Amino acid sequence: MQEKTLTLAKKIWDYHHLNHTLEKSDCIFALGSHDLRVADRAADLYLEGWAPWVIFSGGLGNLTKEIWSEPEADQFAAIAVKRGVPAKNILIENKSTNTGENILFTQQLLSAKNFDPQSFIVVQKPYMERRSYATFKKHWPQKKLLVTSPQLSFDEYITETITEEKLVNIMVGDLQRIKLYPAKGFQVYQEIPDDVLEAYEELVKMGFDKHMVKE
Repeated sequence: MQEKTLTLAKKIWDYHHLNHTLEKSDCIFALGSHDLRVADRAADLYLEGWAPWVIFSGGLGNLTKEIWSEPEADQFAAIAVKRGVPAKNILIENKSTNTGENILFTQQLLSAKNFDPQSFIVVQKPYMERRSYATFKKHWPQKKLLVTSPQLSFDEYITETITEEKLVNIMVGDLQRIKLYPAKGFQVYQEIPDDVLEAYEELVKMGFDKHMVKE
């Protein structure tokens, strides 16, 4: 990938990160996806004592329904148990297919268990920190939310299946959603600095539009 493209992509990568400082919370809430490293990050946080409970949420979404038959949340929970998180301290929601459903179905799960945590550490993929925060704040405004992700740089995040090109396409699509979704009632508003918007528009012109929604 050309140096200019990487520079633009890393500007958007940095914008998607919220850089929250962790605090002890009631619950760790990990959102399922194709990236199993999120499960490891959630397990690390539990084992470091940041919260006494872990929720894994995720059925099979757009990306994972093509590669897996077992729900994301079940796979994440299995990783956490293998890492030493007690199964009795894990709650599983394995029907949701998007971030809105992650929240709605988890609200229903917690209500059914008469469990009402007030503070959450949300664990997500690095490039989805900001969008997750904006979505949670829309649907769960009264809760205290901190967001974190696997502690990896843009270059470290690349794998055989998550290529640079794929990652840039997804990040551009997520930024478009941060722009559009507040008006649709899906998220709270997030300010986008001019230089980040310019990088986004340039990447779209370069053809990194494979993950975008139709406006």
